[in-house]
Amino acid sequence: MLLSGCIQAAPSGCRGFDADTVISLTVAEQFSSQGYTFCIRYLSLGAGQDEGDLSQGEANDILQAGLALMVVQHVEDPGWSPSQGSGQANGVNAVGNAISIGLPLGLNVWCDLEGIAENTNSQDVIDYCAAWYSAVSAAGYVPGLYVGANAVLSGQQLYDLPFQHYWQSCSEVPEVVVCGYQMVQSFVPDPVNGIGIDEDITQNDEQGGQALWLKMS
Repeated sequence: MLLSGCIQAAPSGCRGFDADTVISLTVAEQFSSQGYTFCIRYLSLGAGQDEGDLSQGEANDILQAGLALMVVQHVEDPGWSPSQGSGQANGVNAVGNAISIGLPLGLNVWCDLEGIAENTNSQDVIDYCAAWYSAVSAAGYVPGLYVGANAVLSGQQLYDLPFQHYWQSCSEVPEVVVCGYQMVQSFVPDPVNGIGIDEDITQNDEQGGQALWLKMS
């Protein structure tokens, strides 16, 4: 069953957070009352959502608390080696898991690109990203790319990928040439409302592009 709400372009200057912890209705309401406007939660790498990753019930709680919602897929452990095949497999799993939660098509689904093994050829990273993008886009979701530490690619190589949506991590990462980022993450050292988070701020990129989230009407 599809989640209630509609896909919206995220206005510039909205404050949100990403978390690798289940968000209860009470906690979501706390964040909402403190001025947070959106939440980003996780899709599993494998086929089927793992315990601790986003469920339909949790997604409903987040939306009912007044927060907008987006999702990002987990990344392999640091030192992983990307390939076209793994990009295709992970993208297919991201789609299946998003559908199982009831996330409507047209939503940004983010690929987490970070922690790649040293001396990895940039073409392997490009092939991974292109395959992931193709799998997610073909299903009707809108792929986005989270650029984290050790992502290998330069700002030009990032821009040359098929993505139109980029999210800047709190690590030192290259600027995506021409378009820039639609969200910027910052590190939060202490728990907020009892959970660990990173904070995120939306912005229009240099070409006017915006992140796409799900929000209750």
